[in-house]
Amino acid sequence: MKSSLSLLSLFFTSFIFAQTGNIQGTISDENGIYVPGASVYIASIEKGAISNFDGRFTIVAVPEGTYTLEISYIGYSPVSQEITVINGETTVVNLNMNSTNVELEGVEVSAYGISGTAKALNTQRTNLNITNVVSTDQIGKFPDANIGDAVKRIPGITMQVDQGEARNIIVRGLSPQLNSVTLNGSRIPSAEGDNRNIQMDLIPSDMIQTIEVNKAVTPDMDADALGGSVNLVTRTAPQGFRLSATAGSGINFITDKRILNGSLLVGDRSKDGKFGWMVSASINDNDFGSDNVEAEWTDEFAFTNEDGEEEELDVNPYTNVSEQRTYLVQRIRRSFAANFDYNFNADNTIYLKTMYNWRDDRENRFVLAQEILDPEDIGVDDFTITNGVPTRFPAEIARETKGGINNDRNKNRRLEDQRMQNYSLGGNHLFGSLKMDWMASYAKAYEERLDERYAQYVAEYSVLNDNTDPEFPIMTAENAADVNDLSAFEFDEITNETQYTEEEDINFFINFELPSDFFGNGDGTVKFGARGRFKKKFRDNNFFEFDLEDQYPTLADFPTKSYTDSNFLAGSQYEAGLYPDEVFLGGLDLTDNAGESVPDEFLRDNFDVSEDVWAAYIMANQKLSDKLSVIAGLRLENTKITATGNQILDEEEVIGETTNESSYTNIMPGLHFKYDVSDNTILRLAWTNTLARPNYVDLTPFSDLVEGDEEIFVGNPELDPTTSMNFDVMAEHYFKSVGLISGGLFYKNINDFVYTFISEAPDDSFGAGSAGFDLFQPLNGDKATIFGAEVAFQKQLDFLPGFARNFSLYLNYTFLTSSADGIRNEDGDERTDLDLPNTAPNMFNGSLGYADKKFSARLSLNFSDSYIDEIGGNAFEDRYYDVQTFLDFNASYAINNKLRLYADLNNITNQPLRYFQGVSARTQQVEFYSLRFTFGLKYDLFKK
Repeated sequence: MKSSLSLLSLFFTSFIFAQTGNIQGTISDENGIYVPGASVYIASIEKGAISNFDGRFTIVAVPEGTYTLEISYIGYSPVSQEITVINGETTVVNLNMNSTNVELEGVEVSAYGISGTAKALNTQRTNLNITNVVSTDQIGKFPDANIGDAVKRIPGITMQVDQGEARNIIVRGLSPQLNSVTLNGSRIPSAEGDNRNIQMDLIPSDMIQTIEVNKAVTPDMDADALGGSVNLVTRTAPQGFRLSATAGSGINFITDKRILNGSLLVGDRSKDGKFGWMVSASINDNDFGSDNVEAEWTDEFAFTNEDGEEEELDVNPYTNVSEQRTYLVQRIRRSFAANFDYNFNADNTIYLKTMYNWRDDRENRFVLAQEILDPEDIGVDDFTITNGVPTRFPAEIARETKGGINNDRNKNRRLEDQRMQNYSLGGNHLFGSLKMDWMASYAKAYEERLDERYAQYVAEYSVLNDNTDPEFPIMTAENAADVNDLSAFEFDEITNETQYTEEEDINFFINFELPSDFFGNGDGTVKFGARGRFKKKFRDNNFFEFDLEDQYPTLADFPTKSYTDSNFLAGSQYEAGLYPDEVFLGGLDLTDNAGESVPDEFLRDNFDVSEDVWAAYIMANQKLSDKLSVIAGLRLENTKITATGNQILDEEEVIGETTNESSYTNIMPGLHFKYDVSDNTILRLAWTNTLARPNYVDLTPFSDLVEGDEEIFVGNPELDPTTSMNFDVMAEHYFKSVGLISGGLFYKNINDFVYTFISEAPDDSFGAGSAGFDLFQPLNGDKATIFGAEVAFQKQLDFLPGFARNFSLYLNYTFLTSSADGIRNEDGDERTDLDLPNTAPNMFNGSLGYADKKFSARLSLNFSDSYIDEIGGNAFEDRYYDVQTFLDFNASYAINNKLRLYADLNNITNQPLRYFQGVSARTQQVEFYSLRFTFGLKYDLFKK
């Protein structure tokens, strides 16, 4: 046994420390900016490497001798460099590449402005798996202030918006919580309370160097990426001094309020090249708002007949709830980053990458809500039904103001203080032919909403219900005088709420890579490693109600403010009227009032969850022939979850806490084939297996019996993770003049997706008399499938004559079709009419750009089709996210080679956020944001 171990040790040592040397280098462009995705090749020994995001490459196990390095890169002139490899040493080489436009010295201006595109496309071309890459220079060509707006232009991606900004990412039709988002390879924690969604609008686009969307993950990547994995790469220290700054302003047309933005980036490297640093900061102050109309639809009408009995009629769909809302919002987004690296020698480098994002979201909301009364309060003479539609009935009218306390932070508004921080320490090392890299990171995200206040007054009067235009339903007072009779609006509630959600992540990974040549066809590697991820998430909310009826019995006794706006974007017919004054509300001293806790507003939401994931993998990247290469590997992930939730009786009484532990293990093989038809034409094929873990709130073992509503809400700690077997095929052709045409198909076979099932409680197991109550519980569905196709075209139109050759075209289209099995309606019958939620069947991006030496401009279109967002108890109650079509324009002018003037115009189409119920004509929510115009100056200084 000892002899066998000795032989194995001798073999391993000789393999790593064979009679060879290594080559390590950095590739940068004419400005000293790193060049990722460059192909470095030694033809005489058929060995090579690809430069990473930092422009670094490593070739190991090179026999000693003199060789010629050949570096190729689309859009740049080829470079050859002679180097000498010494036995047992690592040879260091720094290479510079010149883009085509510099080489031509202005003779052919069509290449101006394409260096960022070239870097992105070269990285995409040389990646081993199916990806889409966007560089920071490309982001700058679009009018995108945050990462969410930039990502939505990538094929197969659509975004859900919040107050007009792209927030939640949907990759290939899969929900935001089914995709992963990482920062420099480390998971970004979520500050959302009830899901795993990453707030993409939290991160400014100018803080990121590259966005990489992995649509077919390899075994060395986290497997919880059902739709895909988005990796955000921050800027790294340059080769020489760099200073970049932006200062701008603008206006939001919905409020005519200003926009302020600015950014600063400074970096340098020591004279000996060992120490590099870069710090950056960004701020965006946006004062805007939105105009909103909401409704609920039903096809039942209940009242009390002349015999005093409740009677129910089947009617045509009508709105039984109608709301109009005015939002006033200020968002201040700040971001800070500091990145450092130190090269001890050619074989050992360490780095520290840090980022801190902080967003203040201040909001006032003014709501006029009208809801039909309960049947016992509706008599036979109180309503009118016309052509099967209720057109008159008594309603409760509420006027509500949302605000916050009056201090320097809240400023009489609800303040959502959301922060995300990430600190990553890592290293890259060479031990002979063995490459090792590692990283340890700490990340934390939280959302705090302190002293959020509501004031509401209610009245009852008869309303006229107009659904003749179901896209803009409206209720108006039958007697116009009722609207302004403030004394009829009686005190309902004044509340004060605090919410806090926190997620903390500790990550570490280590990877090893050895050269291999199993089939004698040249370069190959074997890579293996392990990862640990330890997550804690909790939510701690409270809610207090204050009885101020004696001081302010009616709205006539409370200071008010009118928010009626003749330019209300949903239509001037929506008259907002008077609301409790937000400044007076914020100034109320509630410390002397004995507020009463309202447990039903927060008990169910509070939980404490920990999730530990251990993973290990092994994979081989090997050439099967000169043109065909394969990645084959296996990943194993073990998940352990501990969740604590409340057991609640009638929303108020906590009868105990329950803690539940669960664990599961997933084994996920993967295969990736890459066939080089030519240097610039590639076929890819992938078979992968991925998973998505359930939302924390769904896993929490809570139960809440609501006797008044005859409803029961329960969690499900026994939920299985959603798994998917994925097949991808993609063909790509890269133009030598920088461009791409590609097309592909993908198929996902999904098992155990999670949805909320509404059923009847079969017995009294949740409490006496609970049999027959509506039971809401997350369950695993049976299976779902997604089939899709993607095509993309990106090209400088340099074949056109004259100035027309300065135009460029960017187009991509994605088609999806899906089905879901195992979803049951409120009667327990399986539904066969459903797509998988959040799968938009059609997505399209297009832009037409122009760039010469001084001037550039781009008109950009983003379209996503409607899709089901929430599954109701039946088809009538299903909620859909409507079609979105955004049109944006931006332009810039170079005053000199360092200073540039820019201008952006966003949302030219005044695209609203819109949900509809059941059918597209039936608006459930529509929210308008109007246009946004920004302008400013950008300054860039490079010194190599």
